[in-house]
Amino acid sequence: AMLSARLSLLARPRAAPATGRLLRATAAAAARPIVPAAAGHSNKGKSISRNKDSRTGIHYEAQVFPHPILTEKAGDNLINDPLVNKGTAFPEAERDRLGIRGLVPPRGFPIEMQVQKMIERFNQCHSDLEKNAFLNGLQDRNETLFFRMLMDNIEQMAPIIYTPTVGEACLNFGMQFRRARGMYFTEKDRGSMHSMVYNWPHQDVDVIVVTDGSRILGLGDLGCHGMPIPMGKLALYVAAGGIHPDRVLPVQIDLGTNNDFLLSNPYYLGIQKKRITGRPYYEFVDEFMDAVTSRWPEVLVQFEDFSNNTAEPLLVKYRDDYLCFNDDIQGTGTVTLAGILCALRSVGQDYHDLTQQRIVCLGAGSAGLGVVNSLRYGMMQEGLNAEESANRFWMVDQFGLLGEERSSLYASQREFARHDMKDGKDLLDVVREVKPTILLGLSGAGGTFTEEIVKEMASHCERPIIFPLSNPTSKAECTFEQVVEWTDGRGVFASGSPFDPVQYKGRQFIPSQGNNMYIFPGVGLGAVACAASKITDSMLYTAAKALASSVTYPELMEGRIFPQITNIRTVSLKVAAAMCKQAFKEGNARAPLTSMVDIEGMVQRSMYSPDYAPLVRPYNVNHNAAKLEFDPKH
Repeated sequence: AMLSARLSLLARPRAAPATGRLLRATAAAAARPIVPAAAGHSNKGKSISRNKDSRTGIHYEAQVFPHPILTEKAGDNLINDPLVNKGTAFPEAERDRLGIRGLVPPRGFPIEMQVQKMIERFNQCHSDLEKNAFLNGLQDRNETLFFRMLMDNIEQMAPIIYTPTVGEACLNFGMQFRRARGMYFTEKDRGSMHSMVYNWPHQDVDVIVVTDGSRILGLGDLGCHGMPIPMGKLALYVAAGGIHPDRVLPVQIDLGTNNDFLLSNPYYLGIQKKRITGRPYYEFVDEFMDAVTSRWPEVLVQFEDFSNNTAEPLLVKYRDDYLCFNDDIQGTGTVTLAGILCALRSVGQDYHDLTQQRIVCLGAGSAGLGVVNSLRYGMMQEGLNAEESANRFWMVDQFGLLGEERSSLYASQREFARHDMKDGKDLLDVVREVKPTILLGLSGAGGTFTEEIVKEMASHCERPIIFPLSNPTSKAECTFEQVVEWTDGRGVFASGSPFDPVQYKGRQFIPSQGNNMYIFPGVGLGAVACAASKITDSMLYTAAKALASSVTYPELMEGRIFPQITNIRTVSLKVAAAMCKQAFKEGNARAPLTSMVDIEGMVQRSMYSPDYAPLVRPYNVNHNAAKLEFDPKH
């Protein structure tokens, strides 16, 4: 029985040391030579450095070799498991020992050729939605190949897996559904969630992304059809952040929908009744949070696309007691703060000059408040007090400027309500009076940064910083081309959705996309790596500075204020290492620490890289070797 238990533990995939238990790795694991992971490639077989053996005097190149994965599956069951399936890449020896000889085509292909073939098929798709469906199908068949292809082509495929195409995938989820992925929790599950979580087949989960579908991007309430959001988000946690694919869990909380079209749609996959609100809603989420953390005590729960009236209360309620994170509020705020810090670099200022900016923000919902609170915290870190920092902001919603006389404001909005200007002033009048240096768009209302508004701002600001951050592209407050033309090429631009480069007066201008992908994978990796008990504002400010500092001088000279997306794994590593260091400084990390010096190296060694590892069935394993591998700490 003891041996069976040990082999069961060993059967967990081991492409790298367990990410969530990184800083608790055994000394033997830490001593293994590990090669720094390049984006999209495994460490396998690559040189780390020239070393000299002290006993023989021989110089050699240290290498790392893949650890085998122990699996109980064989035959048809194995080739239908996307976590271990290799498609046409099974070597001859595995075909015999795994009972699949004759079940797969006789010719084997290396993963590089498989990727090449998949790219050709990907490029044959006629629309972005068709490409999204193709990639989802590949993930359902072969996760290793899917993530290798995604990592090698992250710039081309991230917009297909996530924004902006994921919005279209949500709208078509009922018709395109092929295979269940993740878990669904409904009102019928009240009182059963603590046992229900054990239906999930994987022993460990490091990251959960959960949505209730109430505010999907700029598309509104999509109910149960919001599930592609957590699925796409977690694909990026793996590809960009190095979380292992069998340690992520997408979750849909389905408490109804107020979308009349879905309520009458015969192919809607969710509960067809009006949303539960108020106390029953919050009691349901309470049970969910207690259930998932009872099985996985160190799991990071990321809230995604909750409506404005629940997103902030849930974050405030849980952030000090659970390891949780709201990407719409904290992620958008942190990546925008990083973009502003880098924009200041690009115009010849430093981080401390953040305290001198006049910031107008169009959008006073959860995303807008998350951004201004992140910027405000940055100002306070640079020396302003709470009142001084709040006075650097002018917030505008669909009713105009937020003034203190407005009675309908939330407490979080009231902190930024102006006492020196009339409530309800329109955006153009605010820009004329305030003369902002920074203009932010988080309204979800496309085209609201008009030519008159942008030109008015540019008339009094030599290098106006303009961030239309709403998603998808159709909801952006203005386009990159418009900013270039209306500011005569002087504007510093970042958007929430991708735009193409622009030729203007004989010069090429390159846009920056303030994608949350620059932050949330690194935040997740860092929080999991050091087993953080919570995510604090100071950890997020440290992450923002790490992101801002990762933009190289040549990239700044090109007009970029975010790194090239092809460097996302390196960026995530730096963000994660900064998060870990800050967590240890605060006493907010549950993992033991031996040294602050090599935190980045330890995080890097934990990052998953998709390459085919040898597959072995337990009866092929030497029992004594199995005992030596077993470590009760894991």
